[in-house]
Amino acid sequence: MSSMQIDRLLDTVVKQDASDLHLAVGRKPTLRLNGKLRNLDTKVLTADDCVGLMKSITPERNQQELQEVGGTDFGFAYGEEARFRVSVFRQKGDLSLVLRLIPNKFLTFDQIGLPPMVRELIRRPRGLFVVTGPTGSGKTTSLATMVDHINTEFDRHIVTVEDPIEYYHQHKKSVVNQREVGADVPTFAEALRRVLRSDPDVILVGEMRDLETIESAIRAAETGHLVFATLHTTGAAGTINRIIDAFPTNQQAQIRVQLSTSLVAVISQVLLARHDKPGRVASYEFLVVTPAISNLIRENKTFRIDSAIQTGRKFGMQLLDDNLFSLFERGMISAEEMVDAARDPGEITNRVHRAGKTVGRPELDLEQE
Repeated sequence: MSSMQIDRLLDTVVKQDASDLHLAVGRKPTLRLNGKLRNLDTKVLTADDCVGLMKSITPERNQQELQEVGGTDFGFAYGEEARFRVSVFRQKGDLSLVLRLIPNKFLTFDQIGLPPMVRELIRRPRGLFVVTGPTGSGKTTSLATMVDHINTEFDRHIVTVEDPIEYYHQHKKSVVNQREVGADVPTFAEALRRVLRSDPDVILVGEMRDLETIESAIRAAETGHLVFATLHTTGAAGTINRIIDAFPTNQQAQIRVQLSTSLVAVISQVLLARHDKPGRVASYEFLVVTPAISNLIRENKTFRIDSAIQTGRKFGMQLLDDNLFSLFERGMISAEEMVDAARDPGEITNRVHRAGKTVGRPELDLEQE
């Protein structure tokens, strides 16, 4: 396959608004549309096809990394249409590619359904704001929306550290500098060590993937910066525990105190296929750190955070399962999708039965009989 054909494949991804394109030997090119895999009506790819497709889009530096370690990730712009985040890797001796579509247009708070309170929280001059969820749950899109809002409304110096850069931000009211791990700076930790010398107001850390990065992010939030970061955790309480557990036992009490004063909010999200029309919808758990929740973190009582979220509705707080059930009641997601994404599948199934409906999953419906 020539570069002409990679263009045709990428055009199809953009036109159909697929989230991903999978290219693997022995299979037709495959799109992920609304969470489901769909083969394109073209020829089955050979090993040579995959090598040709890889070479047509992969920079020299990344081709070298692929040779040395068997995999590489990078981002590239596809004309004015879109950007793609690409993962190339070896499997069974052959090459596979996965290309994730990153739209050029930023979505609004309303379009992605972010809780309205988020707008207020990101006006703050300092603190740590964590967005969590599994891979492909829309964390990057939510963060891009928040950064774009700050960029449009306020004069700030925004520095992002990403691997790779996904959404490109133009300078608006703010000055935006985006550093790519691997290209502009060797590691997240190194970027965060340097960033405080560049007079930042807002710092986005693509991923808190090691102790040094987590430590630097908390320190930056404490020293008067608004820090956005992501983690692959589910649930607000689980996120706080995960941050604390990353530290050695003898430091955990101190980190609890630091987190209790620096953490602003946690959004935990999942992305689901819509039931009422084509497309996907995000569901959120949302924690705002009030003085009461700050005390729970400091006193190592994170197990009580879920009930504090339930009583904190006036701050816009919500548990993931409550938000899922609300989407289900409005007909936006199916019962099966809701149960699969729920933190407590048994309890949410009981709620469905109390509402006089079934889940459509025999093993769960049987338990109720």
